[in-house]
Amino acid sequence: MVEVREIRGRREQREFVNFPLKLYKGVPWFCPPLFGDEMAIFGSKNIYNDTCDTVYYGAWRDGKMVGRIMGIIQKAANEKNGEKRVRFGRFDSIDDQEVADALFAAVEKWAVERGMDTAHGPLGFSDLEREGLLIEGFEYKSTFEEQYNYPYYQRLIENCGYAKEVDWTESQLRVPADYDGSLEKLGDFVMKRYKLRMGPAKDVNDFIKKYADGLFDLIDKSYEHLYGTVPFTDAMKKQMIDGFRFIVDLRFVAVILDENDKIVAFGICFPGIIDAVRHSGGHISPGMLLRFLKTKRHPKIIDLGLVGVDPEYMNRGISAVFAAALMRMLKEDGVEYAETNLNLEDNYDIQNLWKHFDRLEHKRRRAFIKKLV
Repeated sequence: MVEVREIRGRREQREFVNFPLKLYKGVPWFCPPLFGDEMAIFGSKNIYNDTCDTVYYGAWRDGKMVGRIMGIIQKAANEKNGEKRVRFGRFDSIDDQEVADALFAAVEKWAVERGMDTAHGPLGFSDLEREGLLIEGFEYKSTFEEQYNYPYYQRLIENCGYAKEVDWTESQLRVPADYDGSLEKLGDFVMKRYKLRMGPAKDVNDFIKKYADGLFDLIDKSYEHLYGTVPFTDAMKKQMIDGFRFIVDLRFVAVILDENDKIVAFGICFPGIIDAVRHSGGHISPGMLLRFLKTKRHPKIIDLGLVGVDPEYMNRGISAVFAAALMRMLKEDGVEYAETNLNLEDNYDIQNLWKHFDRLEHKRRRAFIKKLV
């Protein structure tokens, strides 16, 4: 018999956070999130407390945790879209339909009692968190930014009455073997034609001081209509800036300014740190920090974190400028390829951007939906 109950107290919170570490022990493609960040979601200082109602459930059988799930009523997203939706996230389970049924039933009941009529996910508090269920590409390593899951998750979720809402694809990008430098030439032509230039910065702190406000404005503007996005709050901005200081390397950042120093496009990539994090189980330890610093200095993989283009420049060839900048990043000593992370399958602007590269579309993720009332 499965017992589902709401997570209460520090011990159960730790059990909730540690469950996927046990479930995926020895799985080389799984990358855990940082343990401290996961524990922080339960705290009074969670930056989403002002815009979200949340609930956390665990499933136990014979005293052993066998599954977990969270429900999120993202009030800012519902207000923006005129909807009454609950998000499910952090769903993990053994391969047992009874466990999945009980977990989803608990979240759905909680949501209906609060006036919601639709459930969808997997999603986090915002699109800055891990989202989407992996449905293709199980033999590839996850990035730090995204979640790995077993293939049977799709069956469990669909058997609970959920169907596809949107898909994302992920790709590996490499410099083509026959690349002749023409992309850089095209990018330079576009820059000159529209009087654009790359935004300089002495270091990461200087970068944040000069460009943070403009970046957030452009993210809100260019991401406004994308699935799962929510407007930035001041707390979200601060959290992202703190993360930038920790992981950003200016070799893998491109900011494009117009003649009035307004940001019209940007791309931010991060060193791929899965191997640095995986061996420590997401805990920050001396060994993890040493591996992280080594990876940051000499990354073999770079992960695309954020890409934004002012809609006014979308049809002016600005994509060639960003593609050229990414091509230069891929030529950095030791870098083998870039991971795009999630791109909506119908976001043709970003999908067409990758045609300039030697592209391997190797993963697909899905968000599911179910009407509750």
